[in-house]
Amino acid sequence: MKRMKKILIGAGIVVVLLLGVSAVQQSSGPSEVEPQSVSELKESSRVGDYGVYALQLPKTLDFAGETVPLHNPDIKERADREFLVNTYWQSNGIMLIKKSKKYFPIIEPILAEEGIPDDFKYLAVIESGLNNVVSPAGASGFWQIMSTTGKELGLEVNSNVDERYHLEKATRAACKYLKDSKERMGSWTLAAAAYNAGNAGVNRELERQQVTDYYDLLLNQETGRYMFRILALKEILKAPQSFGFHIEPEQYYYQVPTRKIKVDYEIDDLAAFAKANNINYKILKIHNPWLRESQLNNKSKKLYEIEIPEAGYYD
Repeated sequence: MKRMKKILIGAGIVVVLLLGVSAVQQSSGPSEVEPQSVSELKESSRVGDYGVYALQLPKTLDFAGETVPLHNPDIKERADREFLVNTYWQSNGIMLIKKSKKYFPIIEPILAEEGIPDDFKYLAVIESGLNNVVSPAGASGFWQIMSTTGKELGLEVNSNVDERYHLEKATRAACKYLKDSKERMGSWTLAAAAYNAGNAGVNRELERQQVTDYYDLLLNQETGRYMFRILALKEILKAPQSFGFHIEPEQYYYQVPTRKIKVDYEIDDLAAFAKANNINYKILKIHNPWLRESQLNNKSKKLYEIEIPEAGYYD
């Protein structure tokens, strides 16, 4: 509240100054404004201060245990940019912090089971903002997987069922891709960069520029910023209060407990299916975004698991 008062007071100073200068200009004309008059007006209006401060970067940064060369002035400046952008984009920061409490408990154990460093959960954050979004190129879900890539990784992807929107299955698919990239590239940092630009794209630039490290590469803006965005959000989400974010525990988002119903048949009407399970169609789709249409086509009798929230949470 104290900080908010300072912001409002600071804004009030600006308004007073603008009104005061306007009044002087109307009565005397621009050429007759005395510097002393403006100075006196500023002094008489100063009842509080509002400051925007540069950030102190952490002394060391790493991704998946691989050190970031902050002694390099180019690397330090690029890191600083992403810390500033993501710290002072306060509304987005608060949303990401809240969502991380909801979705990291699902992502973290899968990364651990698959042998992927925990830091890769922040890759999902910058890919999608922890939302089931679709990119202009057609990449979908939290992990922004392309249709062809998803199929290659074992996901079912069609107009009726799209498992890129199934968080657990998509996370395991992303792990497969990342393990393959690590084997090809030799480092987790390059594997993360390859998730954005593709294995072939990163390899091509490594060979052309005759370097072996991400931080020595000159890349397009998106891939060039990629790791630094991950690093900034990693530090912010690890210790929000250190960057000025204050959220009470009850304000975090959380997962609604669910039970799974096994289905190996077609469902002609998912709205009726939802009603039969004491929820509505909207809630069914919230918990099962991989169901892309209003029915489940399942002529092959494939076994699916549909999540139904426990009673009492949406009443």
